Amino acid sequence: MADPAASGERTDAMPAEQPSPTPGEAVPEGMEWYVLKVQSNRERSIRETLLRRIRREGLEEFFGEIIIPTEKVKETKGGKTRVSEQKLYPGYIMIHMVLNDETWYLVRDTSGVGDFTGRAGKPIPMLQEEVDRMLGREVEKDTREIRARIPFAIGEMVKIKEGGFESFEGTIDNIDEAKGMITVLVEIFGQSTPVELEAWQVEKV
Repeated sequence: MADPAASGERTDAMPAEQPSPTPGEAVPEGMEWYVLKVQSNRERSIRETLLRRIRREGLEEFFGEIIIPTEKVKETKGGKTRVSEQKLYPGYIMIHMVLNDETWYLVRDTSGVGDFTGRAGKPIPMLQEEVDRMLGREVEKDTREIRARIPFAIGEMVKIKEGGFESFEGTIDNIDEAKGMITVLVEIFGQSTPVELEAWQVEKV
């Protein structure tokens, strides 16, 4: 996966377990957003370790938020819907900090942290447009429908396992992740007929 700081994609990044800044609090001079490469599947524990070390060393004035970008994903299995959080960039953490010798060493010396993203070993801060794209869309996110995870692709052959067309086979013509629905083209009386189903009602052939 490409470094999130270098991506041009729009995302629905959601701050995971982040501390809220104090209203009206001034941002220290030199505070920038950086991307850290960390061990995958350890993002949350590494984040907690960083926060503990920052407090222990008394360097809170040089650090802001530490964020694991996530999105909410809706899954339907056996007719039951479950909403879970999924990391947008496994193996990466966003950190707001003043970069100096002391803060650089604290971050790099934390177990599980690989390095800052950058060039030739030099940490490169994120551009403001990248920060806005990844972290500045809370209002829009709150009003969006949760995306459903549908493990099929358009044109794929599937078999209907429940409902009025049980045991029929057809190809997927459309996928609606917002509603968790798919449209399957089924041949009925020699004609291709679209049938709208919930994703859990079909299985791969």
